Amino acid sequence: MHGGALALVRLIGSTAKDLAPIVVIIGFFQLVVLKQDIPNLIDITFGLLLVMVGLAIFVQGLEMALFPIGESLAHAFAKKGSLIWLMVFSFGLGFGTTVAEPALIAITGEAAQTMAQAGAINGDESARSEYATALRYTVAVAVGASIMLGVFRILKGWPIHWIIIAGYVLVVLLTTIAPPEIIGIAYDSGGVTTSTITVPLVTALGIGLASSIKGRNPMIDGFGLIAFASLSPIIFVLIFGIVVQS
Repeated sequence: MHGGALALVRLIGSTAKDLAPIVVIIGFFQLVVLKQDIPNLIDITFGLLLVMVGLAIFVQGLEMALFPIGESLAHAFAKKGSLIWLMVFSFGLGFGTTVAEPALIAITGEAAQTMAQAGAINGDESARSEYATALRYTVAVAVGASIMLGVFRILKGWPIHWIIIAGYVLVVLLTTIAPPEIIGIAYDSGGVTTSTITVPLVTALGIGLASSIKGRNPMIDGFGLIAFASLSPIIFVLIFGIVVQS
């Protein structure tokens, strides 16, 4: 019990060290540049302590649960030798962790509202809801497909940089023909997919899979899935905008 409490204290101290630059920057601009007192200092300090404790527990949970689960599943699928089930699991992992992402729900709802104000879609609530739902599922399918591609790349040993370069070339080409209203939404959609649940699980899946395959280096082949998860929604949403607007 004493050892566990000591480990937690050390973890909280490490989290506080990571948060220190943010606190210093905010304090500097608030006190020196803006020359204003910090409002509700006690509440802010208490909230900051809660953030440090929460982050420490979250990081500990990742190390104890999500990383081992992802790696063990990757080892199990590699041992089973079923490509179909591995692809189905990869898609389900990407889709399931993205479709319920709060940041994605928020940005698709805001995108529907903005599109309605711009006259790009019908302004009634039902149309906005349908547009937001379709956009959210488009992003979720994109992430699922990207994880499948990333896993298949690990299996085949394809160089990651050529796929990434081809993906961004496709993004540039689609941007030239996509409706202007959807371009910013598409680019933002690539960022909201890297959630606190998706990143650890997907990273652990890639490392575990690369470790299980003979001739694969986990440092070289195990990473890169998150890059696909960030790139593919841009492509899918641009195509979504082209199809819907036309």
